[in-house]
Amino acid sequence: MAGGGVEVRTTEMLPPELVSTEAGLKETFGPDTRITNSSVVSPSFSAELIQNAAKSIALASLLIVLLIAWAFRNFGWAAFRYGIAAIVALLHDALIVLGLFAILGYFFKIEVDSLFVTAVLTIIGFSVHDTIVVFDRIRENLRLNPGEALNPVINYSIMQTLARSVITSLTVVFTLLALFLFGGFSVRNFALALLIGIISGTYSSIFNASQIVSLWQEVEDRVRHRRLAAAT
Repeated sequence: MAGGGVEVRTTEMLPPELVSTEAGLKETFGPDTRITNSSVVSPSFSAELIQNAAKSIALASLLIVLLIAWAFRNFGWAAFRYGIAAIVALLHDALIVLGLFAILGYFFKIEVDSLFVTAVLTIIGFSVHDTIVVFDRIRENLRLNPGEALNPVINYSIMQTLARSVITSLTVVFTLLALFLFGGFSVRNFALALLIGIISGTYSSIFNASQIVSLWQEVEDRVRHRRLAAAT
């Protein structure tokens, strides 16, 4: 740990046991040795943390779908297509972070806490913000070119917003990298989670969200053509 400290994981200890442990450490390593902080992570706390994280993500996802559907309300019911595509992209980002932290926890004993939940929610917000920028450009180009096919409009819109997305993400990545390297032990996992999530959110908003909208449109077109063919 930063400042020459050491983190030790043990079974749960009562206050008298902490006092005797600190006395033993002072006897072994010198009078300046002391326990600066102790915390207990019980199974009930872990379960509550998971429940709160799931509730927060579910509520955020619902509000995001409604927000995007309202922003794209001129498209009618197709507006929900954009909202659901954004949700799939942000869930992808959250799962990337959860998966990598599960691997890091298995090999390097990294633990998650309430700061990790905060990081995941921040990642969701960043991912949606970046996705909405691309979607808004798609909406504007569809308005300016009403007869244009969707796929060329999506491709053109991504190219228009690509530089902005990458540059914005890089400024955040550089800041988080500095925080991870020099911010100290207490915020290192928080910065690492954000760093992974921002990188994932950048490419998912460019390569995933819009492609889901395109694929959805293609599936709808195929179903419509089959129904027309069956009717004739």
